Amino acid sequence: MNPREPSDEADAGPGDLGLDEDPLTAPRLEKHLARLDAGGYPYRFDRTALAADLHTRFADLGAGAATGEEVAVAGRVMLLRSFGRLTFATLQDVSGRIQLFVDRDTLGDERYEEFGAVDLGDWVGATGEVVTTKKGELSVRVSSVELLQKSLRPLPDKWHGLQDLELRSRRRYLDLMVNEESRAVALGRAGIVSELRRQFEDRGYVEVETPVLLTQATGALARPFVTHHHALDLAMQLRIATELYLKRLVVGGLERVFEIGRIFRNEGIDAVHNPEFTMLESYEAFADYRDIMVLVEEVFAACATVATGSTRFEYQGRDVDLTPPYRRARLVDLVADSIGERVDFDEPLEEARALARRHGVEPEERWGHGKIVDALFEQQVADGLWEPIFVLDHPKEVSPLARQHRDDPHLTERFELFVAGSEYANAFSELNEPLDQRRRFEQQARARAAGDDEAHPVDDDYLLALEYGLPPTGGLGIGVDRLVMLLTNQHHIRDVILFPTLRPEA
Repeated sequence: MNPREPSDEADAGPGDLGLDEDPLTAPRLEKHLARLDAGGYPYRFDRTALAADLHTRFADLGAGAATGEEVAVAGRVMLLRSFGRLTFATLQDVSGRIQLFVDRDTLGDERYEEFGAVDLGDWVGATGEVVTTKKGELSVRVSSVELLQKSLRPLPDKWHGLQDLELRSRRRYLDLMVNEESRAVALGRAGIVSELRRQFEDRGYVEVETPVLLTQATGALARPFVTHHHALDLAMQLRIATELYLKRLVVGGLERVFEIGRIFRNEGIDAVHNPEFTMLESYEAFADYRDIMVLVEEVFAACATVATGSTRFEYQGRDVDLTPPYRRARLVDLVADSIGERVDFDEPLEEARALARRHGVEPEERWGHGKIVDALFEQQVADGLWEPIFVLDHPKEVSPLARQHRDDPHLTERFELFVAGSEYANAFSELNEPLDQRRRFEQQARARAAGDDEAHPVDDDYLLALEYGLPPTGGLGIGVDRLVMLLTNQHHIRDVILFPTLRPEA
């Protein structure tokens, strides 16, 4: 027996060693060059079956059985075990793994010797009969085989060569090769995004696209990335939200719209933040934020069922239940309950600042009551919200695009959905009164002038659109990456973004 196991040398950086100088890659390179001299590799292969389909169809096949059915499979060789006249190879395709049963008697001496040149990591296509071995392992008894492409570098060892989170994120192609969980997360993300899209389309929402390059990034309180359009000699910014363009479309008569798109914010990187991330935003005419709460409950429950099979699942070792309805609580009440003191927007500002200091928040000079209360919420409350909860009625100062609350002029009709200590959705009864919106923008402009880089600029074109009339509208933003983290039980945002933002290698 001569098992050939994965190497843990695949961590060498690109170009660290010449392929012809490294003892692990030189034999592979020699085989590759010989293959090129002999005519190269095929341009295509007719695959007729995936590994997972075969396991499903022949799940009840007994040991030592033959089906008489011939299939063509293709994938990457992940394991090789040679026993002289017999070789077992594990072939991995996008759906899973299937064993190749390669014996000299079936394949013939010449082609069997050619197969002996196959290395771990090579792409091969094989045709043969579906059988089970004496031990009951479902296999394809190979009658013909093609080398589709040589792997010039050895695969990393799953257990020793590719466990570092940053390395896995930097070389995702290797991560996907050897880590089954990473492949499951990537495919799970695709399923979640597909279900999000279906949920909105089934409700009559129209999917649209809005600009990424803007002369002024608006729609959120965030610092944008700045670039330059050389042909127009124009300073431009990458979008920080899609909100104001989507609401322009509602003004234009597209009453239900949504977009799933990339958003760019020039901010720090941590377990739940990446400068480039995916957001779903939707806007529905004639709805308010309470209608959107029901929408969120239904959409989150549906996505959980698709991803996990249930609305109840485990995340970070604790149970989460996304079965509607979710708890609803005002932000100011959650803060008051946490600190044991009343929150009052009518008290002198100095008393509000003193309240903040008593509870570990040092207010900045430009902060008003609303910002102070919001900072207390982030400091004292947010991390402890495990079960799904709609945190309602945020202060007007931190919600420049949300409509004033119908019962309290200090607050807005806004909610954030918190689950497992993180925010997953943000929604408003949209501010649709143009004069009020202009006042809010001007207040934000003063904050920006005072040094707040994340304050919202005045968007005159959006104000012009509002002057033509935005009907009562409920708007929503869902953090897609965080939702995928929750539903695939991943603890870092880098694990659910195939190519996250990383510092360049030294």
